[in-house]
Amino acid sequence: MGINVGKNYGAWKNVGGSFDDLPVSGGLVRERKEKHSFPFSDAEFVQINIPGIYIVYGDILFKQHQMYFKPTYDVPDMIKLRFTLSGNGTIFNEVNKQQYTFNANQQNIIYMPELDGTGQYDTGQSYRFFEVHFAKEKFLQLAEHSTKALQVLADHVDTGCYTQLGEHDLPISWAMQHCIRDILDCDYPEGLKHMFIESKCIELLVLQAEAFERANKQKEPAALHSAYDRDCIYHARDYLIANIHQPPSVAELAKVCGINEFKLKQGFKGLFDNSIFGYLSDYRLNHAKELLLEGLSIKSVAFMLGYSSVQHFSNAFRKKFGLTPGKLKG
Repeated sequence: MGINVGKNYGAWKNVGGSFDDLPVSGGLVRERKEKHSFPFSDAEFVQINIPGIYIVYGDILFKQHQMYFKPTYDVPDMIKLRFTLSGNGTIFNEVNKQQYTFNANQQNIIYMPELDGTGQYDTGQSYRFFEVHFAKEKFLQLAEHSTKALQVLADHVDTGCYTQLGEHDLPISWAMQHCIRDILDCDYPEGLKHMFIESKCIELLVLQAEAFERANKQKEPAALHSAYDRDCIYHARDYLIANIHQPPSVAELAKVCGINEFKLKQGFKGLFDNSIFGYLSDYRLNHAKELLLEGLSIKSVAFMLGYSSVQHFSNAFRKKFGLTPGKLKG
């Protein structure tokens, strides 16, 4: 499944191939890895295709701030489980006049039958995403007897309306991160691999549906009286992650985001079910685990994520995950 991207409307590149042209490494599971170097970006993709489900993991370094997208017509109608792992981006789709913002460690479910518009990306850091695309009929079957939020989404999908599960993205939970890692690391023989990957994709759908259902049931804290207050809290979250190496104090964060400290603390707890620095700690440690699994040294990870010492990092890691960083790396 590909998208046509370019730095202007006269030079297009199809990135990601086509849903149906992945080389067959077996009868049920098709996989491909791609590496591209364009004037506008350097990109690596891992693609996995099983019946009714298409998965793509991308790691992109954009060389320019603005990109253009145009429709492709060689792909089936699909629903996207979107996980933004790092980096930030915004897409404006001219078709439905809707803007979509993707921030690090955020997830949502999106139905966008056609994309024709512009994207803006941060050129200073790698943009990594993981997506699971369910064929429309398969998604509708799975959503039929599920949560209220997912059923509402399915109703929109069934009628071809552009929609997404939540108005605002939600954080990627540790369970979701673990699920994504399981899919990428799966080395079962083909028959078992097909069943395992399909089960993990459905598990991701369940985890997202449960997260949004829980968010919908939570009463918004009294401190959040307006859309402006909510936007300030989301901005505070994004600013906190962007400055993970040297996080601001609560007072500094409140000043940057244009909200008082009381509303900031109460609103953060209400929207993310965690304190400001509890959220930051969880994010840092989950990100640290991912970096360690990718092969970075313990010392490098501790330094990158702003820990005062390797010992401090190791103690925090062991407290959260029940094992030391050294045991994780084996």
